[in-house]
Amino acid sequence: MPSADEIRDGQRATWAGLSAGWEKWDSVIMDQLGPVGAAIIERLDIAEDQQHLDIAAGTGEPGLSIARLSPKGRVVLTDLVAEMLAIAARRAREQGIANIETKVCSAEDLPFNEATFDSVSVRFGYMFFPDVAKATAEFARVLKPGGRLCSSVWVKPEENAWTTIAMQAIATETAVAPPPDRDGPTMFRCAAPGYVSALYEGAGLRDIAEWDVDVELVARSPEQYWEMISEHVSLAVAALQQVDEPARERIRANAIAKVSAFEKDGKVRVPGVARCIVGTRADASAPCGAGGGTRTPMPEGTRS
Repeated sequence: MPSADEIRDGQRATWAGLSAGWEKWDSVIMDQLGPVGAAIIERLDIAEDQQHLDIAAGTGEPGLSIARLSPKGRVVLTDLVAEMLAIAARRAREQGIANIETKVCSAEDLPFNEATFDSVSVRFGYMFFPDVAKATAEFARVLKPGGRLCSSVWVKPEENAWTTIAMQAIATETAVAPPPDRDGPTMFRCAAPGYVSALYEGAGLRDIAEWDVDVELVARSPEQYWEMISEHVSLAVAALQQVDEPARERIRANAIAKVSAFEKDGKVRVPGVARCIVGTRADASAPCGAGGGTRTPMPEGTRS
Protein backbone atom coordinates (compact mmCIF):
# COMPACT_ATOMS: atom_id res chain seq x y z
CA MET A 1 0.00 0.00 0.00
CA PRO A 2 1.49 3.40 -0.96
CA SER A 3 2.20 5.92 1.77
CA ALA A 4 0.33 9.22 2.03
CA ASP A 5 3.36 11.03 0.61
CA GLU A 6 3.53 8.63 -2.33
CA ILE A 7 -0.18 9.13 -3.01
CA ARG A 8 0.23 12.90 -2.96
CA ASP A 9 3.26 12.74 -5.24
CA GLY A 10 1.25 10.71 -7.74
CA GLN A 11 -1.70 13.09 -7.51
CA ARG A 12 0.56 16.08 -7.95
CA ALA A 13 2.02 14.64 -11.16
CA THR A 14 -1.38 13.54 -12.50
CA TRP A 15 -3.16 16.84 -11.90
CA ALA A 16 -0.24 18.88 -13.19
CA GLY A 17 -0.61 16.94 -16.42
CA LEU A 18 -4.37 17.59 -16.47
CA SER A 19 -4.12 21.31 -15.81
CA ALA A 20 -4.09 22.22 -19.51
CA GLY A 21 -7.27 20.21 -20.07
CA TRP A 22 -8.97 21.91 -17.13
CA GLU A 23 -8.03 25.33 -18.48
CA LYS A 24 -9.20 24.44 -21.99
CA TRP A 25 -12.61 23.26 -20.76
CA ASP A 26 -12.91 25.74 -17.90
CA SER A 27 -16.17 27.37 -19.03
CA VAL A 28 -17.95 24.03 -19.51
CA ILE A 29 -16.68 22.66 -16.19
CA MET A 30 -17.61 25.83 -14.31
CA ASP A 31 -21.14 25.76 -15.76
CA GLN A 32 -21.52 22.12 -14.73
CA LEU A 33 -20.25 22.65 -11.19
CA GLY A 34 -21.77 26.10 -10.73
CA PRO A 35 -24.85 24.88 -8.79
CA VAL A 36 -22.57 23.19 -6.26
CA GLY A 37 -20.45 26.29 -5.77
CA ALA A 38 -23.63 28.35 -5.31
CA ALA A 39 -24.96 25.90 -2.73
CA ILE A 40 -21.68 26.03 -0.79
CA ILE A 41 -21.59 29.83 -0.83
CA GLU A 42 -25.20 30.08 0.35
CA ARG A 43 -24.45 27.99 3.45
CA LEU A 44 -21.25 29.87 4.32
CA ASP A 45 -23.08 33.18 4.84
CA ILE A 46 -20.27 35.28 3.33
CA ALA A 47 -19.65 38.74 4.83
CA GLU A 48 -17.93 41.64 3.07
CA ASP A 49 -14.84 41.17 5.25
CA GLN A 50 -14.79 37.35 5.17
CA GLN A 51 -11.53 35.52 5.82
CA HIS A 52 -12.00 32.41 3.69
CA LEU A 53 -9.95 29.31 2.85
CA ASP A 54 -10.68 27.30 -0.31
CA ILE A 55 -9.14 23.81 -0.18
CA ALA A 56 -8.28 21.83 -3.34
CA ALA A 57 -9.14 25.04 -5.18
CA GLY A 58 -7.95 23.86 -8.60
CA THR A 59 -8.71 26.57 -11.14
CA GLY A 60 -10.29 28.80 -8.51
CA GLU A 61 -13.94 28.12 -7.75
CA PRO A 62 -15.78 28.69 -5.50
CA GLY A 63 -12.97 30.79 -4.01
CA LEU A 64 -13.02 33.46 -6.72
CA SER A 65 -16.78 33.92 -6.38
CA ILE A 66 -16.38 34.24 -2.62
CA ALA A 67 -13.67 36.87 -3.11
CA ARG A 68 -16.06 38.93 -5.22
CA LEU A 69 -18.66 38.76 -2.45
CA SER A 70 -16.09 39.81 0.16
CA PRO A 71 -14.30 42.90 -1.20
CA LYS A 72 -12.92 43.85 2.23
CA GLY A 73 -11.91 40.30 3.07
CA ARG A 74 -9.26 37.79 2.00
CA VAL A 75 -9.53 34.47 0.23
CA VAL A 76 -6.70 31.93 0.26
CA LEU A 77 -6.74 29.26 -2.46
CA THR A 78 -4.77 26.11 -1.66
CA ASP A 79 -4.00 23.06 -3.77
CA LEU A 80 -1.33 20.38 -4.12
CA VAL A 81 -0.70 21.44 -7.70
CA ALA A 82 1.06 24.71 -8.55
CA GLU A 83 -0.07 24.48 -12.18
CA MET A 84 -3.74 24.50 -11.14
CA LEU A 85 -3.27 27.48 -8.83
CA ALA A 86 -1.47 29.34 -11.62
CA ILE A 87 -4.66 29.05 -13.68
CA ALA A 88 -6.70 30.32 -10.72
CA ALA A 89 -4.38 33.30 -10.32
CA ARG A 90 -4.69 34.14 -14.03
CA ARG A 91 -8.46 33.93 -13.82
CA ALA A 92 -8.42 36.27 -10.81
CA ARG A 93 -6.33 38.82 -12.69
CA GLU A 94 -8.60 38.60 -15.74
CA GLN A 95 -11.65 39.21 -13.52
CA GLY A 96 -10.02 42.06 -11.59
CA ILE A 97 -10.05 40.13 -8.29
CA ALA A 98 -7.21 41.34 -6.06
CA ASN A 99 -8.15 40.00 -2.60
CA ILE A 100 -6.90 36.44 -3.17
CA GLU A 101 -3.65 34.63 -2.59
CA THR A 102 -2.57 31.11 -3.49
CA LYS A 103 -0.66 28.55 -1.47
CA VAL A 104 0.61 25.15 -2.58
CA CYS A 105 0.14 22.76 0.35
CA SER A 106 -1.43 19.51 1.50
CA ALA A 107 -4.93 19.52 2.99
CA GLU A 108 -3.64 17.38 5.86
CA ASP A 109 -0.95 19.88 6.87
CA LEU A 110 -2.19 23.44 6.48
CA PRO A 111 0.37 26.24 7.04
CA PHE A 112 -2.06 28.47 8.96
CA ASN A 113 -2.58 29.27 12.63
CA GLU A 114 -5.55 27.99 14.57
CA ALA A 115 -8.77 29.99 14.23
CA THR A 116 -7.58 31.98 11.20
CA PHE A 117 -10.60 31.73 8.88
CA ASP A 118 -14.31 32.55 9.09
CA SER A 119 -15.12 29.79 6.60
CA VAL A 120 -13.61 26.89 4.65
CA SER A 121 -14.80 25.34 1.38
CA VAL A 122 -13.77 22.02 -0.17
CA ARG A 123 -15.42 21.49 -3.53
CA PHE A 124 -14.72 17.94 -4.80
CA GLY A 125 -11.44 17.51 -2.98
CA TYR A 126 -12.40 15.21 -0.10
CA MET A 127 -12.40 12.04 -2.17
CA PHE A 128 -8.70 12.38 -2.97
CA PHE A 129 -7.16 13.16 0.44
CA PRO A 130 -4.99 10.26 1.64
CA ASP A 131 -6.16 10.79 5.25
CA VAL A 132 -9.65 12.29 5.27
CA ALA A 133 -9.91 12.38 9.08
CA LYS A 134 -6.62 14.23 9.46
CA ALA A 135 -7.65 16.70 6.75
CA THR A 136 -10.99 17.35 8.45
CA ALA A 137 -9.26 17.99 11.77
CA GLU A 138 -7.05 20.55 9.99
CA PHE A 139 -10.08 22.31 8.47
CA ALA A 140 -11.70 22.51 11.91
CA ARG A 141 -8.45 23.73 13.49
CA VAL A 142 -8.06 26.73 11.20
CA LEU A 143 -11.71 27.76 11.55
CA LYS A 144 -12.64 30.48 14.00
CA PRO A 145 -15.20 29.49 16.67
CA GLY A 146 -18.58 29.68 14.96
CA GLY A 147 -16.98 29.38 11.52
CA ARG A 148 -18.41 27.04 8.92
CA LEU A 149 -16.95 24.27 6.79
CA CYS A 150 -18.84 23.32 3.63
CA SER A 151 -17.71 20.63 1.21
CA SER A 152 -19.05 18.64 -1.72
CA VAL A 153 -18.52 15.09 -2.97
CA TRP A 154 -20.02 12.98 -5.74
CA VAL A 155 -22.79 10.53 -4.91
CA LYS A 156 -22.90 7.00 -6.35
CA PRO A 157 -21.85 6.36 -9.97
CA GLU A 158 -25.35 5.37 -11.08
CA GLU A 159 -26.49 8.95 -10.50
CA ASN A 160 -23.59 10.49 -12.43
CA ALA A 161 -24.07 9.47 -16.04
CA TRP A 162 -21.72 12.23 -17.18
CA THR A 163 -18.75 10.17 -15.98
CA THR A 164 -20.09 6.59 -15.94
CA ILE A 165 -20.87 6.65 -19.69
CA ALA A 166 -17.21 7.30 -20.40
CA MET A 167 -15.89 4.84 -17.84
CA GLN A 168 -18.21 2.05 -19.03
CA ALA A 169 -17.02 2.63 -22.60
CA ILE A 170 -13.42 2.45 -21.43
CA ALA A 171 -14.15 -0.75 -19.49
CA THR A 172 -15.11 -2.52 -22.72
CA GLU A 173 -11.46 -2.33 -23.79
CA THR A 174 -9.41 -2.24 -20.59
CA ALA A 175 -9.86 -2.79 -16.88
CA VAL A 176 -10.03 0.36 -14.79
CA ALA A 177 -7.82 -0.57 -11.88
CA PRO A 178 -9.36 -0.14 -8.42
CA PRO A 179 -7.33 1.62 -5.73
CA PRO A 180 -5.06 -0.73 -3.72
CA ASP A 181 -6.98 0.27 -0.61
CA ARG A 182 -10.77 0.23 -0.98
CA ASP A 183 -10.89 3.31 1.26
CA GLY A 184 -8.15 5.02 -0.72
CA PRO A 185 -8.53 8.09 -2.93
CA THR A 186 -11.04 7.64 -5.74
CA MET A 187 -13.87 9.69 -7.22
CA PHE A 188 -16.77 7.98 -5.43
CA ARG A 189 -15.03 7.17 -2.17
CA CYS A 190 -17.24 9.57 -0.15
CA ALA A 191 -20.53 8.72 -1.89
CA ALA A 192 -22.29 7.04 1.04
CA PRO A 193 -24.75 9.25 2.93
CA GLY A 194 -23.27 10.30 6.25
CA TYR A 195 -19.67 9.52 5.30
CA VAL A 196 -18.42 13.10 5.44
CA SER A 197 -20.83 14.03 8.24
CA ALA A 198 -19.14 11.41 10.40
CA LEU A 199 -15.76 12.99 9.67
CA TYR A 200 -17.16 16.37 10.71
CA GLU A 201 -18.43 14.88 13.96
CA GLY A 202 -15.04 13.33 14.62
CA ALA A 203 -13.44 16.76 14.26
CA GLY A 204 -15.85 18.27 16.78
CA LEU A 205 -18.06 20.19 14.35
CA ARG A 206 -21.73 20.72 15.19
CA ASP A 207 -24.98 21.63 13.41
CA ILE A 208 -24.03 19.28 10.59
CA ALA A 209 -26.34 18.92 7.59
CA GLU A 210 -26.03 17.31 4.18
CA TRP A 211 -28.12 17.63 1.05
CA ASP A 212 -27.95 16.73 -2.63
CA VAL A 213 -27.45 19.12 -5.56
CA ASP A 214 -28.28 18.29 -9.17
CA VAL A 215 -25.77 19.20 -11.87
CA GLU A 216 -25.73 18.92 -15.64
CA LEU A 217 -22.83 18.68 -18.05
CA VAL A 218 -23.81 20.53 -21.23
CA ALA A 219 -21.84 19.98 -24.45
CA ARG A 220 -22.48 21.16 -28.00
CA SER A 221 -22.40 17.59 -29.35
CA PRO A 222 -21.63 13.99 -28.38
CA GLU A 223 -18.21 14.46 -29.95
CA GLN A 224 -17.47 17.49 -27.78
CA TYR A 225 -18.62 15.58 -24.70
CA TRP A 226 -16.06 12.87 -25.40
CA GLU A 227 -13.28 15.31 -26.21
CA MET A 228 -13.85 17.10 -22.91
CA ILE A 229 -14.08 13.99 -20.73
CA SER A 230 -11.04 12.37 -22.33
CA GLU A 231 -8.92 15.46 -21.65
CA HIS A 232 -9.79 16.40 -18.07
CA VAL A 233 -11.21 13.43 -16.09
CA SER A 234 -8.24 11.80 -14.39
CA LEU A 235 -9.53 8.20 -14.49
CA ALA A 236 -10.39 8.45 -18.17
CA VAL A 237 -7.06 10.02 -19.12
CA ALA A 238 -5.11 7.37 -17.21
CA ALA A 239 -7.11 4.48 -18.68
CA LEU A 240 -6.84 5.74 -22.26
CA GLN A 241 -3.06 5.80 -21.95
CA GLN A 242 -3.14 2.02 -21.45
CA VAL A 243 -4.69 1.17 -24.83
CA ASP A 244 -3.64 1.53 -28.45
CA GLU A 245 -5.15 3.88 -31.03
CA PRO A 246 -7.70 1.40 -32.49
CA ALA A 247 -8.99 0.68 -28.97
CA ARG A 248 -9.21 4.39 -28.21
CA GLU A 249 -11.29 4.88 -31.35
CA ARG A 250 -13.65 2.05 -30.33
CA ILE A 251 -13.99 3.56 -26.86
CA ARG A 252 -14.71 6.97 -28.37
CA ALA A 253 -17.39 5.56 -30.69
CA ASN A 254 -18.99 3.63 -27.82
CA ALA A 255 -19.14 6.69 -25.55
CA ILE A 256 -20.47 8.95 -28.31
CA ALA A 257 -23.22 6.43 -29.15
CA LYS A 258 -24.32 6.17 -25.50
CA VAL A 259 -24.23 9.88 -24.72
CA SER A 260 -26.27 10.62 -27.83
CA ALA A 261 -29.30 9.48 -25.82
CA PHE A 262 -28.92 12.70 -23.82
CA GLU A 263 -29.21 15.06 -26.80
CA LYS A 264 -31.93 17.64 -26.26
CA ASP A 265 -32.65 21.01 -27.88
CA GLY A 266 -29.48 20.89 -29.92
CA LYS A 267 -27.23 20.16 -26.91
CA VAL A 268 -26.01 17.14 -24.99
CA ARG A 269 -27.22 17.40 -21.40
CA VAL A 270 -25.85 14.71 -19.08
CA PRO A 271 -27.05 14.67 -15.46
CA GLY A 272 -25.21 14.16 -12.21
CA VAL A 273 -25.71 14.53 -8.48
CA ALA A 274 -23.36 15.89 -5.82
CA ARG A 275 -23.74 15.96 -2.05
CA CYS A 276 -22.93 19.04 0.03
CA ILE A 277 -22.09 18.88 3.73
CA VAL A 278 -21.93 21.84 6.14
CA GLY A 279 -20.82 22.04 9.77
CA THR A 280 -19.87 24.68 12.32
CA ARG A 281 -16.89 24.90 14.63
CA ALA A 282 -17.99 24.94 18.26
CA ASP A 283 -17.42 28.06 20.32
CA ALA A 284 -14.34 28.49 22.51
CA SER A 285 -15.93 26.63 25.39
CA ALA A 286 -16.15 23.44 23.29
CA PRO A 287 -12.96 23.23 21.19
CA CYS A 288 -12.87 21.24 17.98
CA GLY A 289 -11.57 17.71 18.27
CA ALA A 290 -13.36 17.20 21.58
CA GLY A 291 -16.28 15.42 19.95
CA GLY A 292 -19.90 16.06 20.70
CA GLY A 293 -20.87 17.38 17.28
CA THR A 294 -24.55 17.19 16.37
CA ARG A 295 -25.77 15.97 13.01
CA THR A 296 -28.98 17.21 11.46
CA PRO A 297 -29.25 15.72 7.96
CA MET A 298 -31.70 17.32 5.58
CA PRO A 299 -34.57 15.09 4.39
CA GLU A 300 -33.58 12.44 1.85
CA GLY A 301 -34.05 13.60 -1.71
CA THR A 302 -33.71 17.29 -0.89
CA ARG A 303 -32.25 19.24 -3.77
CA SER A 304 -30.64 22.66 -3.70
